[in-house]
Amino acid sequence: MTSTLPSSFSSAETTPDSAPRAVSLRIRERLDAAGIPYLANDNISDHLLDGELDQLEIEVAGKMRELLRSLVIDIDNDHNTEETAERVARMYLHEVFKGRYHQQPKIASFPNVKKLDEIYTVGPITVRSACSHHLVPILGNCWIGIKPGARVIGLSKFTRVADWVFSRPHIQEEAVMILADEIERLCEPQGLAILVKAQHYCMKWRGVKEPQTSMVNSVVRGDFRRDPSLKAEFFELVKQQDALLTT
Repeated sequence: MTSTLPSSFSSAETTPDSAPRAVSLRIRERLDAAGIPYLANDNISDHLLDGELDQLEIEVAGKMRELLRSLVIDIDNDHNTEETAERVARMYLHEVFKGRYHQQPKIASFPNVKKLDEIYTVGPITVRSACSHHLVPILGNCWIGIKPGARVIGLSKFTRVADWVFSRPHIQEEAVMILADEIERLCEPQGLAILVKAQHYCMKWRGVKEPQTSMVNSVVRGDFRRDPSLKAEFFELVKQQDALLTT
């Protein structure tokens, strides 16, 4: 979904005696003028005009064709790569990096009428991301612990927001922090704990080529940080669930 911005932003697609300007340039100029960051793991969906994502897909496909040619791949005669550029462009903008270009899925929250205050965990949630250093996959599992506050959201919504956050180029440490920020905004819990265990293909596929190594990191906030027993309970529940995965 895209936003409607002031008309001054949508004009000047061309300049006198020049070719149409690339849509990516127009978007970057708009973000720079507004002081909006557009780092690899930022979401920029609120700053795209109607139709620009389709235009961006066409531009990315063209750049990808040039990349393939620079890799000395004969995309004009190779039936396997004839439409690879278009497939990759769609994949980046609408799948693996959709968390940058698409708005967060609609997630309704409800008043915690019964004043629930016992912790619960959700997981393992499968998370898929890409290393922002090499753009290769990060695949793993996420567990979320909640001590409810003023509002609650459905269990499936944690999966949706995790998928949206992780579907960007990331380093794992920052992805977990961004996910924590989004969950706190959505349901205002008294306590929040998140643990992610993932394998990085920048280590499995290249470099040291270590196939078994995984990275584990966590964030604890609110009552999980203040109360050691709650924190211990969360990690024990995760340990039990993770053990079931490996048996």
